[in-house]
Amino acid sequence: MRKTLPAEELARDRRFQRTRIEDRITDPRNKAARDRRRAPGKLTPERSDAADAARQLMHGIFVGEIQALEGAGRTVWDFDDVDAPFALKLDMARQCWDEARHTESSVKLGEWMGTEVGEFAETTFLYEAACNPDPVLRLTGVNRALEGLAIDVFNTMREFGRLSGDPVLAFCEDWMLADEVTHVKMGSDWLRRLTESDPERRERALEFQRVVDKLFSLGGFRGERDENPIQLARQFRRMAGFADEEIDEISVLSDEALADVDRQAEARPTAAGSVA
Repeated sequence: MRKTLPAEELARDRRFQRTRIEDRITDPRNKAARDRRRAPGKLTPERSDAADAARQLMHGIFVGEIQALEGAGRTVWDFDDVDAPFALKLDMARQCWDEARHTESSVKLGEWMGTEVGEFAETTFLYEAACNPDPVLRLTGVNRALEGLAIDVFNTMREFGRLSGDPVLAFCEDWMLADEVTHVKMGSDWLRRLTESDPERRERALEFQRVVDKLFSLGGFRGERDENPIQLARQFRRMAGFADEEIDEISVLSDEALADVDRQAEARPTAAGSVA
């Protein structure tokens, strides 16, 4: 089997429609895309677009679980025991089993919520982060950044299910949330172990995590303000090995991502006027 399979060669059937993450932000079914200045607010049953927003988020969880499975599997295979200790590979193999269950659960939850596979587009940035040639950067980019985002998403969806009176959604999200905390904790533990005597490598890995965290804040999609649909789950992040200072930094990165969207929105009319 070849090492480091490129994202464009991932196996998918004709139901899947792939797009860039930049295009996903501007999906016209996303209310936030119609008002690029601000996100539409916390995901609650009171939102006028709550059903569609929840279905889109559930589909995003589904494709994310597939890529998390593929990424963890690649880490097991792509490295020898020197670059990735056997115990680390065992953790990644355990994560593969978890992600396989999450994929199956997410398909059933999508059907429960009225969503078909392929109704929304798939981006491959999660898997691309899992192809980094340094296993430590894979752990920070995937297990700490993207699986950390999964903690925030599952906690938000669990609360949405509870508020909307959907015990099936609330139970399943709570069940998967517990696994995500474990996955992030594995990333936190292995980051410290593998870089214990190499602070420069640790800082490179944490910088890669910051880049991924800011990108996946999606212009304010995740944060701690009322306009952020997905809220940072501080309690569960602490359980997963994050220090309060790290969580504070993620909150700041989200604010910066939102400010970037504001600046882009303000620049567009100016640019259009100069062309005219």
